[in-house]
Formats: sequence, structure tokens, C-alpha cells
Amino acid sequence: MACAALAVAQSAYAAPHPALFPEKWIDGTLADEPVTQVQALDGDTFVIRQSIKTNFEAPFLYLLFGRDKVLLVDTGAKDGRIRPTVDRLVADWLAAHHRTSIPLVVAHSHSHGDHVAGDAAFRDRPGTTVVGLKPADVAAFFGIANWPQQIARFDLGGRVLNVIPTPGHQAAAAMYYDARLKILLSGDTLYPGRLYVPVNFMPDDRASLDRLAAFAATHPIRAALGAHIEMTRTPGLDYGHEAPTHPDEHPLELPASTIAELKIGLKAPLDVPGKGQVHDHFIVMPVPARSE
Repeated sequence: MACAALAVAQSAYAAPHPALFPEKWIDGTLADEPVTQVQALDGDTFVIRQSIKTNFEAPFLYLLFGRDKVLLVDTGAKDGRIRPTVDRLVADWLAAHHRTSIPLVVAHSHSHGDHVAGDAAFRDRPGTTVVGLKPADVAAFFGIANWPQQIARFDLGGRVLNVIPTPGHQAAAAMYYDARLKILLSGDTLYPGRLYVPVNFMPDDRASLDRLAAFAATHPIRAALGAHIEMTRTPGLDYGHEAPTHPDEHPLELPASTIAELKIGLKAPLDVPGKGQVHDHFIVMPVPARSE
């Protein structure tokens, strides 16, 4: 159900300007829509949305090319068909650069099923590494000796990303910052929707937002790009759970100011599952304790 009855924490309603994406995202409102939609931020950066008609989660995935390798963040939800889209984008990029191959790294915003369901389709793909799903796997791959305090650098070849551990929503959660485009790939930790945090992980989430806010203070962020859209354009109003269509959807991109807003919001007790805190752009939603 929508969360209009929950406690409200007001904030200014403003999306980044100018908009990053010229096209309207597929939202289930048309009788026929593709299984994925791709919008490019530049010739090396692609955002993929899985159709809500294939899975109500309708997640967003990110493909970033460097000179030496390409990074895919997340592989989508159940019943998605993500690999053909990724293979096409890689083939097009290679043709444009007069090359025949580039290694692909498949990593994740976190390890929940709606972000890793497509992993199996990539495990037998030539020249592809699929990063494991435990915090230790993520830390080992990116060279994070002190998880989650350390922020790693991951060089795609002339394009260095920062990998920021953000456990809270889930133990292996991480964000990816691209200094070239000044975008923060923020997963399920920050997006226009219900930010689910298990009550036993609330201290981890608060610590992650403290570290993220410190990072944001020294790194320009044009927009945070999360993994879902669950909010309408009406401030504070979300869609019902498993809504089959998303008319009048909130923009995917969130302004950098929402990082500080979330950090402050998390200072509230937030210890009762289901008793949320509503903001214009997102809703903090405590949920029962989880093991990971």
C-alpha cells in the first residue's frame, strides 16, 4: 500500500537540472513495451531498465566502459533478459572503437535477488568475471582491506571509479562513483522509493550514510542514480507494492542534497518495522531484522 499515512519529513522537491535522460522510461503503461530500455549518458555509459511487465521490481542496471574493461552493475530481477541487451551494447561499442573484445566485470549494488537474478546468464560468457555476493567477495575483488570503512578505486582504463561500501539495506551493498560524469550509482540505499532497512542493520546504514556524506562533501555529484523508481511525482507519494504500472513516475535521478537529507533522517529512532519516515523523494522504511 502507498505510504501517505506515515509520518512525514518535508523537504524541497527538486530534481537535477537539466534532466539526464531525454526519454520517458518504460513504466508499464503501454500495452506493448520492450523487455529492456536503454538510455545513454554518453558513448561509454548506458542505463538499462528492465520492464515492469517482466518483473514488478523494474530495476535499473548500469554499464560503464573504460579503455581496458567494462563494468556492469547488477543483472536484473527474475524473468529479465538482460544479457542480450548487454551483449548488443558491448558489440556496438566494440564496433565503434574498431576493436574485437573487452573484458566484462559483473558487480552488484547489493546481493538481493532482484539485482542478481541474471548472474547465471553471464557466468559462461567469454571474457567475463562475475563478482561474488558476500561482503568478503566484494572486498576481495575490489581490494578493500578494511570493509566497510575503506573506499576503493577501480580503474576501467582511463576511467577510475570509486567503490563505496554502504552496508545497511543489505550487508554487501556498495555504491559506485564516476568522476567523469559526476554520477553516483546508489543502488537500493538511495533511490526514489521505499528505502528498506532491517532494524538490526540500522546502525550500519547510519554509518554508511555518514561515510557517504563525507565523500560527497569532497566529490561533486550531479545526481544519484538508484536501482528502482517507486515514487510518483507527487511529493511523498509512492506506488503500491507490486504495482503493475507506474504512471507519472518520479525521475530516476536524485539531487546530491538527498544524501544529507537521508543522513539526517536516519538519526530518528526508526526502530519499529513498518513505521516509515516520508520525504518528498523517498521513504525510509524499517523492516524486521534479517540475517544479511
